[in-house]
Amino acid sequence: SLEDYEETVKKAKEAWKVWADIPAPKRGEIVRQIGDALRQKIKVLGSLVSLEMGKIFVEGVGEVQEYVDVCDYAVGLSRMIGGPILPSERPGHALIEQWNPVGLVGIITAFNFPVAVYGWNSAIAMICGNACLWKGAPTTSLISVAVTKIIAKVLEDNRVPGAICSLVCGGADIGTAMARDERMDLLSFTGSTKVGKQVALMVQERFGRSLLELGGNNAIIVFEDADLNLVIPSALFAAVGTAGQRCTTARRLFLHESIHDEVVAKLAKAYAQVRIGDPWDSDTLYGPLHTKEAVKMFLGAVEQAKQQGGSVVYGGKVINRPGNYVEPTIVTGLPHNAPIVHTETFAPILYVLKFKEEEEVFAWNNEVKQGLSSSIFTKDLGRIFRWLGPKGSDCGIVNVNIPTSGAEIGGAFGGEKHTGGGRESGSDSWKLYMRRSTCTINYSKDLPLAQGIKFQ
Repeated sequence: SLEDYEETVKKAKEAWKVWADIPAPKRGEIVRQIGDALRQKIKVLGSLVSLEMGKIFVEGVGEVQEYVDVCDYAVGLSRMIGGPILPSERPGHALIEQWNPVGLVGIITAFNFPVAVYGWNSAIAMICGNACLWKGAPTTSLISVAVTKIIAKVLEDNRVPGAICSLVCGGADIGTAMARDERMDLLSFTGSTKVGKQVALMVQERFGRSLLELGGNNAIIVFEDADLNLVIPSALFAAVGTAGQRCTTARRLFLHESIHDEVVAKLAKAYAQVRIGDPWDSDTLYGPLHTKEAVKMFLGAVEQAKQQGGSVVYGGKVINRPGNYVEPTIVTGLPHNAPIVHTETFAPILYVLKFKEEEEVFAWNNEVKQGLSSSIFTKDLGRIFRWLGPKGSDCGIVNVNIPTSGAEIGGAFGGEKHTGGGRESGSDSWKLYMRRSTCTINYSKDLPLAQGIKFQ
């Protein structure tokens, strides 16, 4: 309830006062212990992810492993964060950058990665000296509670308040309260572009700081010189993994006209070999969609694709078995700018599109509103560097000869345009969880003023 929320925010703000005084390397040591505690429970947590979200067991375990890995990464980072010493133009003065925690970081995560996304945010936010307030998806609240209990025990064993990593379960009312709450010094939101836009406006209205990780309409481009032994498994994994419910899922596959038919035939054959079933079964590669609403959305998108001129060459139907199962689907024959192709449907539908020239297909990659992940398959070195350059992909993640999904924690994760512009996890993403002060120190007995001004 909102009363629970109010109490939790107060406890988290109080806990921050304790956490901010602890040296960063010691905070890193506690985060290391959190990683170890998660390691010990990795299989049971992976099972719980599978149960609540519906992804296959190995993906559930892999997601918890990401949190463990980010904890390891954050431990090293806790001894490295810092700002430069800059040359001052005034004699007897030092110019430095000081980085301090923002305070309380609100973290709203989505159903599709109910553990990893919180891990990316919390591990980095914690070593920076922040307290965290997590609101997981209402449909995956068991996993939120389980992870928080594990973290709370580690914190309390180290004689610091468990409220440093607080949890609120709830719906849109709690999310709205967090967005509007001036006590949230940073709000990290992962979810749909539609809801993300509302969150951004509420946070901006109070001049707050937000970190947005929103939708993706990701493309794989395959040129005539591509190694098809890499292309087929890459496209399959990127389009079908997590039953198409990753923000980095491949939704558009651009094939050079000279290889189009061959790749479609091979891909359809690969789709036919995907083992569909119970997510807890070790042989299963593809589980159910998360909700019945997702099934309706899938069917609606398939129907629209047909109406706009597409041909379903594989899948397209609901699977007749208990649960929210749909067939992984391949659609061909649509133009690159068909309305449904430009719509991110959070389901396993892959639109296969033909192209002739590099310049046009780079433009088609960039013409959608989202800008998260993108991949090309080619052996042409010049083309690779054009793809990475200013007229290449406009996405936050730009890959060569690997799929759109499966980002590494060491790089900054996030995208441009309607994806929100946020960055999480590696590189210098830690800066988003801190505030920067430019500090000038006069250690001389003189007072040279800026711009050479003299007050007598």
